[in-house]
Amino acid sequence: MVVIEAAARPGGTIGSRREEGCLTETGPNSTLETTPLIGRLIDQAGMAGERIYASAAAKKRFVLRGGRLIPVPLTPPAFFATDLFSWRAKLALLREPFVRRAAANADETVAQFVRRRLGTEFLDYAINPFVAGVYAGDPERLSVAAAFPRLIEIERKYGSLIRGQILGAAERRRNPEKSKQAAPMLSFRDGMQSLTDALAARLDHLLVSTRATSIARDARGRWEVEAEGASGTMRFLARALVLSAPASVAAGLVAPHAAAAARALDAIPYPPVASVASAYERGDIAHALDGFGFLVPEKEGRRILGTIFSSTLFENRAPAGTALLTTFVGGMRQPEIARREDREIAALVHDELAPLLGIRAPARWSRVTRWERAIPQYTPGHLERMAAVDAAERDLPGLFFCANYRGGISVADCIKSAHTLAERVAQSLAASASDASM
Repeated sequence: MVVIEAAARPGGTIGSRREEGCLTETGPNSTLETTPLIGRLIDQAGMAGERIYASAAAKKRFVLRGGRLIPVPLTPPAFFATDLFSWRAKLALLREPFVRRAAANADETVAQFVRRRLGTEFLDYAINPFVAGVYAGDPERLSVAAAFPRLIEIERKYGSLIRGQILGAAERRRNPEKSKQAAPMLSFRDGMQSLTDALAARLDHLLVSTRATSIARDARGRWEVEAEGASGTMRFLARALVLSAPASVAAGLVAPHAAAAARALDAIPYPPVASVASAYERGDIAHALDGFGFLVPEKEGRRILGTIFSSTLFENRAPAGTALLTTFVGGMRQPEIARREDREIAALVHDELAPLLGIRAPARWSRVTRWERAIPQYTPGHLERMAAVDAAERDLPGLFFCANYRGGISVADCIKSAHTLAERVAQSLAASASDASM
C-alpha cells in the first residue's frame, strides 16, 4: 500500500504543538469514544498507554445568554431550574410528542426541524450554538437528514424526540456504540497528533509533500496515479484507489471519469475557521473555568463562536498557574473574521473574552491557526450529492471516496467511515483477485 500525502506531514487538520509548557491543538482537541472501533484502532497503533480521558469538570458546559455564561442543564430538575430558557420555552416542550412527523421526502434544514418540534428559543440558545461549535455552521443552512440523521431516525421510529429518548433507552443499553451525549471524551498525553503519527509510523510507503495530479484507468481496469513530489513526477499503478481528500480536490481528480460526482463534490461549501490558543496568568481570570468551555449563540451578536477551557479539559495541558484557552472564529456565521490578520484576530478574541471571563490582563501569548477551507457543510441536497458519489463508485470499480464530507465530520465518525471503507476495499481486492485467477 502506498499513501500519497500532499502536506508535509500526515494527519490533515490534526496537529499538536508545545509552547512555553503548554500543549495546543491546531485542529480537533479531542474525540468521543462512540464506538469500540476507536479503542481497537488505538490498541493497534500501540497508543493505549497514551490515552487520557477528559476531566470530570469537562462535563459542565456553558452557553452565553444575555452576557452571562449559563451552565447547560444536564438533568430534568436542572432544566426546569435553568435561566438558559424561559418558562414559555420549557412549557412549550409539552407539545413536542404531538408534533406530526415530516414528510418522508422532506429535506428540512436543522433550523426548520428544530422550530417545528422544539420551538424558536431552543433553536436560538441550544441548537444554533451547538451547530456553530461542531460544524462552524449555520442551522439555517444544514440538512438535518445529512448532518444529524439520528434525529430523523428517532422521529420516524417513535414520532417524537422525547418519546424516543424514553422508549429507546433499552435499545441504547444493548448497543455497543454510544451516543455522543454518553460517550467518554479522550485525547493523548502529547495531543491528538500522537495518534496520527503512530498510524503513519506503521505505513510501509508514505510519501509526504507529494500531490496527486491526475488519475486514469488502464486497459486492465487498474488505476494509474500521477503525482508530483520533491523528486519530480511519479506514477503508481493500483487495483484499488482511495481518494481521501477535501471535496474540491477529489472533484478535480475524478472529473474526467465521473462528471456528476465531480459537480456534486464541488458544490460542498467549506467555510474558513481560525482558532486562537491564548495563555493567561490564572490569577488574571475571575471565572472558575470549571467546565469544557462555552458556546456563543448567534443572537448574542458576538464575534467568536466559542471557547474551550483547554487547561481544564485535560490534565497537563498547561503549567500550574497558567490558563490555556482555545477560541474559534469565522465559520459560516462570520467567514470574514477568519480572514483577518493574525494580530487582529488575537486582539479581537481577547476583547471578546475579557468581559465574559473577567480577564484583567493581556494574554502572555496567543497563537492563531487558520484553515481557509475548514469543515464541510452538509447543506440541503447533500444526500443527493452523496448519491452521485455512490454512483461513481459503482460505475468505476476499484475507486473509493473517504473523507469527512461523507459519513460525519468528527474524528470518531471518520474512524468509523474508514473502517467500513477498508472492509469494502478488501472485498473488492478479493473479488478482483478471484476474477483474475479464473
